[in-house]
Amino acid sequence: MSEIRLAVKENVLSTPGLVTYKDYVEYLTRRGKGWVAEVDGRTVGFAIVDLQGHNIWALFVHPDFDKQGIGRALHDTMLTWYFSQTDEPVWLGTGPGTRAEAFYRKAGWRNVGTRPNGEVELQMSKKG
Repeated sequence: MSEIRLAVKENVLSTPGLVTYKDYVEYLTRRGKGWVAEVDGRTVGFAIVDLQGHNIWALFVHPDFDKQGIGRALHDTMLTWYFSQTDEPVWLGTGPGTRAEAFYRKAGWRNVGTRPNGEVELQMSKKG
């Protein structure tokens, strides 16, 4: 997962060591749940939702596998699980004007403001 996170072209970590192995373990085992996408036995994408903080902690696809529906499949699987656990809206932050922002808006996320770090804050509520 870390390899994928460090390979992305958008939402690049300014300090690569900022997200640690311990962080992945914490979000996957204590705070929420995660999923991976594989192609020919290679992990090419992953998504992690934080059930405690009610946010998307990660949704990344390796650039070599962009535009193949992998991100959308991870997104939909993650949200289905999240909303089976809670009725609380879920939020995320992403760079303004990025492909990621367009992706989320197309998926039905709505803009609820700007985060202190300059990212756009988007929110999704349970449908139905």
